[in-house]
Amino acid sequence: MSHPQIEVLTFAGCPHAQPTLELVGRIVTELELEASIRHVDVSDLEQAEAHRFVGSPTIRVNGSDIEPGVGERTEYTLACRIYRTETGANGEPDERWLRQALVESA
Repeated sequence: MSHPQIEVLTFAGCPHAQPTLELVGRIVTELELEASIRHVDVSDLEQAEAHRFVGSPTIRVNGSDIEPGVGERTEYTLACRIYRTETGANGEPDERWLRQALVESA
């Protein structure tokens, strides 16, 4: 099994940053993975564009966003991210997306 590289991109003051970091830690532990987890603080629009940042929080596994279909987005911003999950709009991603991305990365 490979060791997935996980990035959690946020900006200062994001109310969903800490819960998302905790989600990543919990899922990695539950799946018993050896993963590299990197927190990236995006501080301005220039960095947002350089990181292809579509909002806070963003989780990427091996460079790919975990949200299905997000790869087509080309507008980068320093703003909160709203996820459209089966339970409605949410400030944090669906944990099933993270699980699937991690399982597929193995």
